[in-house]
Amino acid sequence: MKMWLSRLLGLLVLCLFIFMAVVGRQHLVGTTKFTRQIYRSRMRPTILVPGSSATQERFNSMVSSLNKTGKKHSLLKLTVKKDNKISYSGHLAANDEQPYIVIAFEDNTDSYTTIKKQAKWLQLALTQLQKKYRFRSFNAIGHSNGGLDWTLYLEKYYDDSSFHMMKLMTIGSPYNFELESSSHRTQMLTDLIANREELPEDLTVYNVAGTNSYDGDYIVPIASVESGKYIFQKQVKHYTQITVTGDDAQHSDLPQNEEVLALISEHILNIKMKGNKSIRPF
Repeated sequence: MKMWLSRLLGLLVLCLFIFMAVVGRQHLVGTTKFTRQIYRSRMRPTILVPGSSATQERFNSMVSSLNKTGKKHSLLKLTVKKDNKISYSGHLAANDEQPYIVIAFEDNTDSYTTIKKQAKWLQLALTQLQKKYRFRSFNAIGHSNGGLDWTLYLEKYYDDSSFHMMKLMTIGSPYNFELESSSHRTQMLTDLIANREELPEDLTVYNVAGTNSYDGDYIVPIASVESGKYIFQKQVKHYTQITVTGDDAQHSDLPQNEEVLALISEHILNIKMKGNKSIRPF
């Protein structure tokens, strides 16, 4: 009888131990999940889109340089395939609230038709990213046609009920393609102006042009970049046109241009620059 009671007591103790272990594990998992949700809700990534003929590696040098001016941030790179599948490389570091995310496209040819497809692919990639990481807001940068992708995306696909784009910086974006006069407008510019009322009214836009001469950056006429004013001015909350000059202001060099990096640091990352040093605002 005593042996039977002893075994029963031992079984009860074992059951209690297992129960406590299960409850403890569930509490730990719940706490970890809650902590991760808080981090993700605080995360505000900077999402970059390259231009025509450029891959997901386009901004490696830019990110490396920016990481030297302030706190180092992680980098995740995506490429959207023609069949709508998405490949990933890199990672987002734990607790990194300002990571970089690059969204590139397998079809990166230079045409309005391609830009239309890329804007749709951009929506696809952003939907998957937001579903996975649950961030509530982000900033955006587009180089060359990447800026056109963002603009078309904002007019056609953007839904601020899912997340909120705070700031957009376009760099050397040819809003009127290769035309040097705004008196003649391409079909793309005409369409973007016609749909400008779809742009979010609380958006801040920086339109950066590069010039090695009076006309442009040897690839994109400065008048084409400046045509962005017909799309954004008096439509978004703030619109600023900025021109950088010098030997390193050629179209392909703009993402690595020191002035452009300083503009990104100050206006997108909120790191105020002074000389070669970075000063974070209080």
